[in-house]
Amino acid sequence: MTRSVRRTRRTLKLAGAGAAVLLALSACSSSSDAKGKESGPSDEPASRRLSGTVTVFAAASLKESFTALGKRFEDQHPGTEVSFNFGGSDTLAASITGGAPADVFAAASPRTMKIVTDKGDATGTPATFVRNQLEIATLPGNPGKVTSLKDLTESGMKVVLCDETVPCGAAAQKALDTAGLKLTPVSYEQDVKSALNKVRLKEADAAVVYKTDVKAADGAVEGVEFPESADAVNDYPIALLKDAPNAGAARAFIALVRSAEGRKVLGEAGFLKP
Repeated sequence: MTRSVRRTRRTLKLAGAGAAVLLALSACSSSSDAKGKESGPSDEPASRRLSGTVTVFAAASLKESFTALGKRFEDQHPGTEVSFNFGGSDTLAASITGGAPADVFAAASPRTMKIVTDKGDATGTPATFVRNQLEIATLPGNPGKVTSLKDLTESGMKVVLCDETVPCGAAAQKALDTAGLKLTPVSYEQDVKSALNKVRLKEADAAVVYKTDVKAADGAVEGVEFPESADAVNDYPIALLKDAPNAGAARAFIALVRSAEGRKVLGEAGFLKP
């Protein structure tokens, strides 16, 4: 065999080996790409997706806006359900510290949130997500001609207040103290919606409630602003509860409430920025 023939065969063997290496690398690359696609964000494992029920205990004044946000949350996370318990913040706080199962607590004042945090029933530091201001609710057309907080003290005027243990009641009392006024209501109610309903049912001439509740009544009552309300604005904190049965979905709901989307819904309902 000549030297030139041997050289040609050696060259062909090297070329074949090189092609084999290239094919192997190509196969590895294709396998890696396939694995990357399998683990990509668009194919997230079902075990990591949010599911189940999120139980939210929230102040009565949040009913309309939180119900709307709950529906958005369910639309964004198929397989989830948001269950609400609306009521007076103090009553809800007592239920939570008493062992009622819940994931999230949204209170109408830091004081009522403190009932829960002092018992160690919340995780992390509660975050203030909105504020709310008081307004006087009267019957449409304001037949009593109420123009100020002082008018509520007039003889024969039937006025309803929230109980002082409830944030709206504590705020109303603070406003009355600021104005140097004393008022004896026909009844004290355990949440702001109950106070408003007394006016809607014509069982009272006026009630001191939140601006958001007057707006949510959609014309069933008329609102009267008063300057002392500026000294009694309530901060609303929200927190994940310590023994939340569905902590992952609860965190996601809180994130929605605090997001730009959540702030827009709450702002349209009449809540103030924190």
